[in-house]
Amino acid sequence: MAATELAVCLPLIILLVFGSIEATSYIFLKQTLNIAAYEGIRESIKVGSDNASGASRAENILLSRDVKSYEIVFPNAPSGQSQQMQRGDTVVLEIRASAAANSPLIGQFVNDRQVVARVVMVKE
Repeated sequence: MAATELAVCLPLIILLVFGSIEATSYIFLKQTLNIAAYEGIRESIKVGSDNASGASRAENILLSRDVKSYEIVFPNAPSGQSQQMQRGDTVVLEIRASAAANSPLIGQFVNDRQVVARVVMVKE
């Protein structure tokens, strides 16, 4: 009787445990990208600062949290420099990362999904 219950319940328990680990890892990745994008754009919009310093700030956060396979992009900046933007212009920062590359358990076995964080602020 106990062996039958174990045979029925064990796969469900394992699925629940591993699924919750994957879900929390995905949430952590999304939150990390949001934090890095926010901090990076805060650095970029400062007076006398440029996108390179903002990207460096965001990259430091991503490296400290061990995020792999990411891309930092300023899609609306002319020639990539926010110093050339006027006060009051919007600056956009997007950070993309691979969910599979940052998965602790089964990322290699599921389809890859790009997680994106996008932040928009006004140049100071």
